Amino acid sequence: MAETKNSWIPMIAIAFGQSIMSFNVASLPVAMRGMVESFGVAPTVVATGIVAYSMIVAGFVMLGAKLVQRFGALRVFRLAVIVFGSAQVLMTMSPNATAMITAQAICGAAGAVIVPSLVALIAENYTGTQQAKALGALGSARAGAGVLAFLIGGILGTYIGWRPVFGILIVVSALVFVLSFKLKPDHGRPDVQIDGIGVLLAATAIILISFGFNNLNGWGIALARPSAPFNIVGLSPAPAMILVGIVLGQAFFLWTRRREATGRTPLLPLSVLESPQERAAVYAMFSVVALEAMLNFSVPLYIQIVQGRSALATAVAMLPFNLTVFFAAMFIVRFYDRLTPRRIGVLGFGLCATALLWLAFVVHNDWSSVPVLFGLVLFGIGQGSLVTLLFNVLVTSSPKELAGDVGSLRGTTNNLAAAVGTAVAGALLVGLLSSAVLRQLTQNPTLPIEIQSEVNLDNITFVSNDHLKDVIARTSASPEQKAEALRINTESRLLALKIGFCIMAGLALLTMLPASRLPAYRPGEIPAD
Repeated sequence: MAETKNSWIPMIAIAFGQSIMSFNVASLPVAMRGMVESFGVAPTVVATGIVAYSMIVAGFVMLGAKLVQRFGALRVFRLAVIVFGSAQVLMTMSPNATAMITAQAICGAAGAVIVPSLVALIAENYTGTQQAKALGALGSARAGAGVLAFLIGGILGTYIGWRPVFGILIVVSALVFVLSFKLKPDHGRPDVQIDGIGVLLAATAIILISFGFNNLNGWGIALARPSAPFNIVGLSPAPAMILVGIVLGQAFFLWTRRREATGRTPLLPLSVLESPQERAAVYAMFSVVALEAMLNFSVPLYIQIVQGRSALATAVAMLPFNLTVFFAAMFIVRFYDRLTPRRIGVLGFGLCATALLWLAFVVHNDWSSVPVLFGLVLFGIGQGSLVTLLFNVLVTSSPKELAGDVGSLRGTTNNLAAAVGTAVAGALLVGLLSSAVLRQLTQNPTLPIEIQSEVNLDNITFVSNDHLKDVIARTSASPEQKAEALRINTESRLLALKIGFCIMAGLALLTMLPASRLPAYRPGEIPAD
C-alpha cells in the first residue's frame, strides 16, 4: 500500500515555530557586546539571559507537554506564539539588564509549550518517511535559525544596534500565528491529568541546577565569595543548589514511578526512558548541546570582548560553523540506510573531540585563520549530525501518542544542557583566566604588590587590552609595568581558552561511551513511527 503524502505547507509553520526560539537564543551571544555597552554590565550578566531562557524551558517543558495533550497542540501552540511575540516587545525595549533577563524568562515560558507542541504537530500532520523528513527539517530549522541569527544579528548589531535583531522576532511571531491556520486541527484529551507535585519537583530541581551552575563563578566554586547572597558555614551556596537540585531530580523519578504504579498520569511517562538505548540518546543529546552552548559562548566572548571586534566580525567567524551544522542536520538523514545510529553517534563525538583538540592547538588572536575555520567546520559536522540523529532515535522509539512527551524530554534535555553549558563555560573560562593571571603575577618582579593593589584582582574577568589600558592609566604604573600587564592579560586569555577547549574535548571523548550504546539498527530497520 502506497504511503499517503501530505502537503509540506503545514511544516512551514512548524519550522518557523522552531526558528523563532532558536533565533532568539542564538542572537544573544552575537548581541553580547552591544548589551554590555547598553546596560553597563559584565558579559556573564548577558549569559544570565541565555540561562534564564533555557532554565525556564527546561523546568516547565514537561508541564507544557501535558497542556498540549489536554487542550490540543494547535490551540496551545497559537497561545504560546502570542506570548513569545509579546516578550520580544519587552526584549526590544529593555531599559536595563533586569528587563532583558525578564523578557528571556517569559520567552522561556512560551518555549516550554512550543517545544512539545512542535513534535505533536508533526506526529499529527505527517507519518512514515514524511515524518522522518519532517523531524530532520525541524533540526535543520534550528540550525538554519542559528545561521540567520549570526548573519542578521552581526549586520544589524554592527551598523544599527542589537535591539532591531529582536524586533524582527515580533514580526516573525505574527507570521507564525497566521501560518498556524494551515495546520491540521487536533483535539485535546480532557482526561489527561496534570501532576502538580511532579511539576514542582521537576521545575525546582532544574532551576536549582541551572541557577547553581550559573553562579559558580560569582558566588564561588567552594568557599563563598563576598558577592554571594549568603553562605553555608563559609561555603558557597552555588554547589549546594546543584546538589539539592540533583536530589530533587531523583525524588521526581521516585514520585513518577509511584504515580505510574497507582495508575495515575505521570508528568513524564518513564516508558520514553525505559531502554538503555533511549537513556544513552538522552545522555548523548545533553552532552552535544552543552558542548555547542560552550562553544557558542566562548567564541563571541573572545572575538567581541577580548579582541573588541564588532558583532559582524563574530557572525563572519561563526558562519562556517553554523552553515555546517545546518547542512549536516539536513543531510545526515540520507545516511540512515547505510550507517547505524551507534556508528553515527560514535563517529560524531569523535569528530567533535578531534575538532576541539585541534582548536586548542591552533587558536590564536586571529579567528579568521584557515586552521581555526577548519576546526569549527569539523565540529559543526559532528554536532549537526548528532542533534538530528539523537532526536530521531527518541521519536522513533516511542508510539505516536507519546510524541508530546518525547518533545518535552528533548526540550528539557536541550535547554538544561544549554543553560548548564553556557554557565559552565563562563565559570570555567573566568576561573582559568584568574588562575593564569594570579600565577603570573606572583612570579613577576616587574609588577610589585603596590601596583597590584591599585587594580581590583578580586574580580578578574575577560576584558580587551584597550579597556585594561584605561584601568592601568589610572594607576601609578610605569610604561614598562603597563606593557607587562598587557602581556600578562593577552597570554592568560589565550591560555584560558586553549585549556577550555581541551576540557571540552575531554567531555566529547567521555560521551563516546553512551554513544556506543545507541541502537545498532541494520539498514531499513528504523521504525517509521
